[in-house]
Amino acid sequence: MQRSEQRILTTHAGSLPRPHRLVELLIQQSRHETVDAQALAAAVEDATRHVVAQQLAAGIDVGNDGEQGRESFVTHVQHRLSGFGGATARPVMRDITHFPSFLELKLPEFSKSAVSLIQTPQAVGPVRYVDPAPLQRELNDLARISAEQAQRFVETFVTAPSPGIVVSAMRNAHYDSEAAYLHAVADALAEEYQQIAARGMILQLDCPDLAMERHTSFADQPLGDFIAWIEQVVDAINHALAKVPAERVRMHVCWGNYEAPHIFDVPLDDILPILYRARVGALVLSMANPRHAHEYRCLRQRPLPDGMLLIAGVIDPTTNYVEHPEVVADRIERAAEAVGDPRRVLAGTDCGFDTAAGLGEVAEEIVWEKLTALSEGAKLATKRLFR
Repeated sequence: MQRSEQRILTTHAGSLPRPHRLVELLIQQSRHETVDAQALAAAVEDATRHVVAQQLAAGIDVGNDGEQGRESFVTHVQHRLSGFGGATARPVMRDITHFPSFLELKLPEFSKSAVSLIQTPQAVGPVRYVDPAPLQRELNDLARISAEQAQRFVETFVTAPSPGIVVSAMRNAHYDSEAAYLHAVADALAEEYQQIAARGMILQLDCPDLAMERHTSFADQPLGDFIAWIEQVVDAINHALAKVPAERVRMHVCWGNYEAPHIFDVPLDDILPILYRARVGALVLSMANPRHAHEYRCLRQRPLPDGMLLIAGVIDPTTNYVEHPEVVADRIERAAEAVGDPRRVLAGTDCGFDTAAGLGEVAEEIVWEKLTALSEGAKLATKRLFR
């Protein structure tokens, strides 16, 4: 994984806006409706080419395919793994349900056409990795389309969900215990993790469960129960990564990619020691949004393990405000000071911009403006940090 050896490198957390026609097709696919395979493939190809070009134009160093071919960052696994079917209702985040007036304000947004992350498939049979073709198409398309560009990424990355977010979002109706379900999912996803790394791309594990489940699945339970659970998840992650070099893996942890009060979020300081146990080369952490912007300080008290990098979220993907480059630079500098070495810091976003097809909160043109501001801020920070 590339370090910021001579300048602050830029990246983002994964999903990027999808065009309307592709969103429609992915929603149909998520519902297991009949979809024209050729039309879907063509739409994914066009959308991938567009987002790769836009990232490069914005100055992104470590880019990806924007997850254009996936219905969401997690429920797409139902098309790659066996054992999923039916439907179940996932708990709604505590901070959303706590304020009736907030719910009323957001109802129009909640009712828009999008792939649901609340009404999801569940495990109804043995979970195994059965179809590598979708991933192979993604990897082939990303490599080919990236090679066509006049500019090149410094590195490319590919996202994959953690075992913990799969078992949290897609509930268990088959296994005798949650632990058995978690381990089955970890074994299945290990194959995908290995394939991504084998292609020379950086694997990003999406692990919102390691923070967000505190105010979702564990909202009514003691903090200790949540901590014990995320310890199990990190153990499952390490098991799944046994054949993947740690320096090829970055782990994204967040408190949910949605604009809401977030007053029930677990503090980073409570979970950071457990995050450090993961066999990964970098952490992608939210440090731009109003609830967690102060938590760069945690890295002073609990320093990163030797060799681990920080990808600091310095852009908020839930607001259409475009961050000023000076603000971005300030955030990067604070993170670098807390880590103690700017070469161990990359600049990124708090989360993705289109977590599920149709679920983004930022207008497409503004996404590219925000990524451009990210790059401009990184240049300013570089001048101050690399003297």
